[in-house]
Amino acid sequence: MLKNRYIYLLTLLIVLLYSCASTSRRSTADPDMEALGERLGSRSYEIQATWAFPLMNQGITQVANSGLLMPGSNANRIDLMGNSNYFRVEGDSVLINLPYFGERQIGGGYGNTDVGINFEGVPLSYELKKEEKQDRFTAEIRVRDEIETLVINLFLFPSGKADINVNSTHRSSIRYTGDLQPVKKE
Repeated sequence: MLKNRYIYLLTLLIVLLYSCASTSRRSTADPDMEALGERLGSRSYEIQATWAFPLMNQGITQVANSGLLMPGSNANRIDLMGNSNYFRVEGDSVLINLPYFGERQIGGGYGNTDVGINFEGVPLSYELKKEEKQDRFTAEIRVRDEIETLVINLFLFPSGKADINVNSTHRSSIRYTGDLQPVKKE
């Protein structure tokens, strides 16, 4: 009787372990991933940022404590609703106009009123990769303007969501989330 009980428990344990296994990964021929790959491969896409996530530091905390942020925003998550911004890739060119919240370690020049992340031109490098395990594409883009060098990592998902991580030689890092869209013709 005791032996039958152990066999029953062992069988139950094996069945439970197999039933708890993760579901199989989606096929690499997923139509959403293929459509995203075609859009990114044509180098004609735009990301509209909806949230900014600055690196927490004393300056950002002081701004948040002063009450200067919009309602719904806090020191580590800032709502960009109503803020005109974009990260656009058109052929060989990259056009960036993103607001910046954070600390600048090296000055931007005397009388410089351009405090956002702005760039228009051909990047130093553009590398696009498909990540099968995370069901996303990543792009690493390096740009240099007259003041600083930026390393931008894009994480692009079939759902149309996108993350932008910006690392600068002169500023603290910042991350944005937003929506992937076709390029708007102006």
